[in-house]
Amino acid sequence: MSEERPRYSQNRRLKQAKMQRQVRQSQRRLALFRSYYKLFLILGMILLGYVILKMPQWRLPADAFDSLNSPALEIVNNRIVPSQKILSALRRNQVPTQPIFLVKTDNLKKSITQLEPIQNVYIRRFWFPARLQIIIIERIPVVTISPNLETPPIAFFSLDGKLIGREYMPLTDNYDTVSVITYGSGDDYRNWDVSKVNNFKKLANLVEIETGEKVEYIDYRDPKDVYIKIPSVNVRLGSLNATVFDKIHRLPSLLPQVKMINKKVKYIDLRWDSNFIKLDE
Repeated sequence: MSEERPRYSQNRRLKQAKMQRQVRQSQRRLALFRSYYKLFLILGMILLGYVILKMPQWRLPADAFDSLNSPALEIVNNRIVPSQKILSALRRNQVPTQPIFLVKTDNLKKSITQLEPIQNVYIRRFWFPARLQIIIIERIPVVTISPNLETPPIAFFSLDGKLIGREYMPLTDNYDTVSVITYGSGDDYRNWDVSKVNNFKKLANLVEIETGEKVEYIDYRDPKDVYIKIPSVNVRLGSLNATVFDKIHRLPSLLPQVKMINKKVKYIDLRWDSNFIKLDE
């Protein structure tokens, strides 16, 4: 019995050692398998990422700037500048070949803002499929210029005093502008600054507030003898000096008198300290 116990213990230890070796071998094989699995997974992800990045949907098509109907280009919020002119400005640049998320839009923006009515541009980049949205911020027209009563406006001034020529005329009816009739002689409108422009807008607004009528136009063909036309009567102001805004405050008391006169009124004369209503002869 004493000899059998040591032999049994020895066999048991040998079995345990063998099992431990097998477990360690299995662990090594499992660890090796996991290492290869991670390696192949990383390589697969790298390959997949490379394939995805090389897909054409990440890039603008080569004909993105060829037509306004291109699905890769959208131009919005422009009412003065035709979309075709904006497209022509974009064509000064090559269509970017990088993935859309790497595209720099500074040059595109610079080309578009060279168009005079455009004050600012925002360019949004959309991914997959790659496309651009051009958001236009245009200058706000406040004063239009006409050489006479029969000719449509040939130019306009924006709120910031920028003169925009006939290339972008006529304006749509959506803009509330003051019509100024001027030959340009005596006071060339091409030399007006933003203060001068805003004074015309301020004058028209004050007349509308005081009379409750819409100003049809300001006749500035003779800068020393200026008229303002509202539906009910013509108002003669003379020179647009520092007192002109005080003169406008007289109109609410004069308009009822004009309406009571049975004869046709030529104009209300506000040039002097005393008011005159001039009848048409």
